[in-house]
Amino acid sequence: MDQNTSCPQWFTEGYRHIWMPYTQMQTSPLPQPVKSTMGSRISLENGRELIDGISSWWSACHGYNHPHIMKAIHKQLDLMPHVMMAGLSNQPAFTLAKRLADMTPGDLNRVFLSESGSVSVEIALKMAVQYWINLGISGRDKFVSFRDGYHGDTIGTMSIGDPDNVLHGPFKGLMAEQYVRDLPRTDQDRRAFSDFLERHKNKCAAVIIEPLVQGAGGMIFHDIETLRFLRSACDAHGVLLIFDEIMVGLGRLGSKFACSQADVVPDIMTLSKSLTGGTMPLAATIATDRIFSKFLSDELTDCLMHGPTFTGHALASAAANASLDLFEQEPRMEQVAEVEAHLKSSLAACSDIPGVVDVRTRGALGVVELPDLGDMYWIRQRFVEENCWVRPFGNTVYLMPSFTINEEDLTHLTNSVVKIVGEWSDRYHSGAGLE
Repeated sequence: MDQNTSCPQWFTEGYRHIWMPYTQMQTSPLPQPVKSTMGSRISLENGRELIDGISSWWSACHGYNHPHIMKAIHKQLDLMPHVMMAGLSNQPAFTLAKRLADMTPGDLNRVFLSESGSVSVEIALKMAVQYWINLGISGRDKFVSFRDGYHGDTIGTMSIGDPDNVLHGPFKGLMAEQYVRDLPRTDQDRRAFSDFLERHKNKCAAVIIEPLVQGAGGMIFHDIETLRFLRSACDAHGVLLIFDEIMVGLGRLGSKFACSQADVVPDIMTLSKSLTGGTMPLAATIATDRIFSKFLSDELTDCLMHGPTFTGHALASAAANASLDLFEQEPRMEQVAEVEAHLKSSLAACSDIPGVVDVRTRGALGVVELPDLGDMYWIRQRFVEENCWVRPFGNTVYLMPSFTINEEDLTHLTNSVVKIVGEWSDRYHSGAGLE
């Protein structure tokens, strides 16, 4: 929070009780009190306005407060914010399910709606395990995932993330042990991966990956050939394939879904974040007809025994339908291409800054990789001082703005990244700061 600025009453009273995410509250600077949002701007209580460079954890793809989504939310709120899905139904959820089935590739035709990305992955894991159980095959309850991967913070999703991830390390003894492998990028890696699947296929329910970009593990890219190989390897060895598209799906990488760039259809896909345009919590776990068919029988125990209270939330589903409208009615993919071109040309200057490890872009995502951030709080505060909301983590400074950000705001963001990475170099790389 800006120094020498008084806090509003709601902040001072509430901060004594709130538990902030990913925050060491004994040492961390105070969070910035936000008054309102609009477009790509965050207005603070103290009058400062920040340009949002990360679209609220990669979710506000249409910018904040898009009138079409806001209108749909208000309309649905007057009718029915929520009704339970067991034995009842609601139009927004059913309409959303059909639209997602229509727009996803292949026969990804069955949609289970939940309230968060982590939960959608948990559901995918349960679907995969129960698929084999319903086939009468026991013992296939392990998952193959990849180092530097991240799929959520719930117990099941932590178990398939990178075991060395600082977020999940303290819980290692609590989690089921899974098969966490290096991404098979080379021919040698792929032969080794195929051999591994052949040896362990009778224990494996599925392989799970974030297609094309591993997000919270470090914004690490891989190519479409890796996805194609995984599909062929899973088919060859009779293992299911799950794509976690929570971050990359719905336009972020320049196509509706990352898997479409590889022309690969997973058995199960997860979506969230951009699904409601960052307005309401909602996620989808989408399975193929083949998966769903194995849950149909005369036995109740063969159905998917999962049902969060807010499954198929009508209000969130209305927001999601409005968000999908915008993908159809406004030039989102063209805008993503424009953002990508800008990020690529503008961030290239960071390649010449001493100490920078790599600069990479894909769709509306730009990454500057450093050996280390140094003082994380310092670099984050510098962005606030430049009127930007950018939140570097690990060893990356990255931008993931809304698709609708204007040229002026995007230029300010990229100029600020180049400026502050240069200051980081002077502060740490030129001296002994990182020695």
